[in-house]
Amino acid sequence: MHQIRVALRGKGVVLMGKNTMIRRVIRSNLSESPELERLLPYVKDNVGFVFTSENLPDIRDTIVANKVAAPARAGAYSTKDVFVPAGNTGMEPGKTSFFQALSIPTKIARGTIEIISDVKVVTAGTRVGPSEATLLNMLNISPFTYGMTVVQIYDSGNVFSPQVLDVSEDELIDRFLTGIKTIASISLALHYPTLVSITHSLVNSYKNVLAVSLGTEYTFEGSEKVTFPFLLYSN
Repeated sequence: MHQIRVALRGKGVVLMGKNTMIRRVIRSNLSESPELERLLPYVKDNVGFVFTSENLPDIRDTIVANKVAAPARAGAYSTKDVFVPAGNTGMEPGKTSFFQALSIPTKIARGTIEIISDVKVVTAGTRVGPSEATLLNMLNISPFTYGMTVVQIYDSGNVFSPQVLDVSEDELIDRFLTGIKTIASISLALHYPTLVSITHSLVNSYKNVLAVSLGTEYTFEGSEKVTFPFLLYSN
């Protein structure tokens, strides 16, 4: 928390408090700002608020990036696979039996225990066993981290998922253009004019007028400028 507060200094304010008190404050302001009621379902468990007017993706990245290492504790669920790397442990040979109990291949090198190859001792989604926790602590390996994540984002009365921040501006433009092209295609197929299809309708109609003009003796300023490519050949 201290690291996050320091990293956000000048960019945002972190507010932590009891959920009961926070809900009470929100409800007391509903008469003036009824849209705040959308926050109530998310005021539960260990949550806090970050107030900012800066770029939201940058603030999210700052919050997520600040983490601290955490040791393995027996009985805790592992969020990832944990490996013990190969190399010299610096431990005395008397503890070889401890490694053998965990099926970790070792050898004695220069009077200390050396792990021959990398070994996975904890699988993601399972509980950390007492032996595995003891081994990781003996080797000074802290495989897990503690930190904060962004649960929801509130902006101008709207609450939305933080995954929205991963959508780039180019992707938004591409999706918008795809939507326009789709609407234009449907409008042209149904002969139903819309704002996005009217340009195509005018161009297509103008082409038809040009075709009629070129196929008849009737001409106008636009059709007089139309030229035809030709191929010169000889036998």
